Amino acid sequence: MSAAARAPGAAPAAPFSPAYARYVLGVLLAVYVMNFVDRQILAIVLDDVKRELGASDTAMGLLSGFAFAAFYTVAGIPIARLADRRSRRTIVAVSLALWSATTAACGLAASFWQLALARFGVGIGEAGGTPPSHALLSDYFPPERRATALAIYGMGIYFGVLFGFMGGGWIRDAFDWRTAFLAAGVPGVPLALLVFFTVREPPRGASEARAVGAEPPRGRDVLRILFGRRAFALLTLAACCQATSGYAVLTWGPAFLGRVHQLGASAIGTSFGLVAGLGGALGITLGGVLADRLARRDARYHAWLPAVVSLAAFPFAVPFYLAGDVATALASFAVFYVVNNMYVGSLWSLAQGLVPVRMRALASAALLAILNLVGQGLGPLFVGALNDALAPRLGAGAIRYSLLATAAIGALAGPLFFACARTLRADLAAAETSGTESAPAV
Repeated sequence: MSAAARAPGAAPAAPFSPAYARYVLGVLLAVYVMNFVDRQILAIVLDDVKRELGASDTAMGLLSGFAFAAFYTVAGIPIARLADRRSRRTIVAVSLALWSATTAACGLAASFWQLALARFGVGIGEAGGTPPSHALLSDYFPPERRATALAIYGMGIYFGVLFGFMGGGWIRDAFDWRTAFLAAGVPGVPLALLVFFTVREPPRGASEARAVGAEPPRGRDVLRILFGRRAFALLTLAACCQATSGYAVLTWGPAFLGRVHQLGASAIGTSFGLVAGLGGALGITLGGVLADRLARRDARYHAWLPAVVSLAAFPFAVPFYLAGDVATALASFAVFYVVNNMYVGSLWSLAQGLVPVRMRALASAALLAILNLVGQGLGPLFVGALNDALAPRLGAGAIRYSLLATAAIGALAGPLFFACARTLRADLAAAETSGTESAPAV
C-alpha cells in the first residue's frame, strides 16, 4: 500500500523483510520453549519434591497451580499495560532473565515455602513473556498469516514440555530434582541477551493498515472493549474449559503414569514428553494452518474448528485414563493430544483480531490471566484435592477419575466455541474499524 493510500493514522509500511520476521518468530519460539521448560519442570519431579519437603497432593496442586497462576496474573496486567506503551522486546528479555534465575533458585530451596517463593518469582517473570510476544508477532505477520504464525509460536508449549519432561527425567535420574531445576534455568540468561540485542521493535500496526491511537485506552475502557464483544467473552469461557483440562494433564500426567503404570522418571519423561511435545506441536500446527485456509472463506471457521476438535478429542481421553496397559493409554493420549490442541492458533489469532492495535498485549495478558487463574489455578488443584478425597477408596487409581473429570470439562468448550461464532464476524469488523480506539457501547 502506498503512503498516499494508507489510512490516516495507520502504521507505516513494515521496515523488515519476511526473512527477518521469520527470524523473530524463531527467537520468540525459543523463548516460549524456555517458558514451558521452566514452568513444567516441577511436574516431572513432583513426587520427589512432595516426599522430600513433606507436602500433600493438595499442597503440590496448589503450588503448581493456583499459587503460580495468582502471581502470574497479578504481574501480567501491569506488565502488559507497560508493553502497550514501551518496548515489547525489552520487556520480553528482562522477563526471561527473571524467570530463568528464579527457576534455578528452586533447586536451592530447603523447605516447601522457600520453593513456593521461588515459584512465585517464576510466575512474575513469565507474565512478561507471552503478551508482548503476541503483540510483536501481530505486527510482524498480517491477519491472513497470523493464526499460522501464532500457532508456530504456540509450539513452544509442546517443545517446552518435551524438553522439560525428557531432560528433567534424565537429569533427575542421573542426579536429583534440584539439579533438574538448575539445568532448566541457566540457559535462559544468554537467550535473554540474544532477544535484547537482535530483535527489533516494529511500529505498532505495521502488518496492517489499521489506525493506531497515540495512547492505549484507559483500564476501564479496556474491560468494556474486551467483554463488550460477545465473541471475546464466549471465546474466554471456552478457552477456560480447555485450559482446565490441559494444565491438569500437564501437571499430573507424569504422576499418573508413575502411580498407575509404575513407570520411572526417565521412562515417564521420554514417553509422556515425546507424546505431549510432538503430538501437541503437530496439533497446534495443523490447526493453525487449517484455520487460516478455511477462514479465507468465512472467518467463523476460527471458532467452528475449535468447537469440532474440542468435542472430537474427548472420546480418546477415556481410554487414556482408564486403560489397563500403558501402550493403549499412551496411544490414546497421542490422538487425544493432537486433536485437542488444534484450537490454539485460532484462539490467539482471534484474541488479537478482536481488539484495537494498542490493546493487543493487554488483551493477550487479560486472556492469559483468566486462563491461568481458572485453568492452571484450579485444574491442578482440583485434581490434587480430588485425589486426596478419593484415595481412601481407590488408592493410587484415584488419579484416573480426577483427570478424566477435567477432560470432560475440556469438552464443554465445544458448545461455547459454536456460540462464539454467532457474533464473530460483526465483532471482528467492529475491531477493524475502531480507529479512535474508544470503547463500544454496552
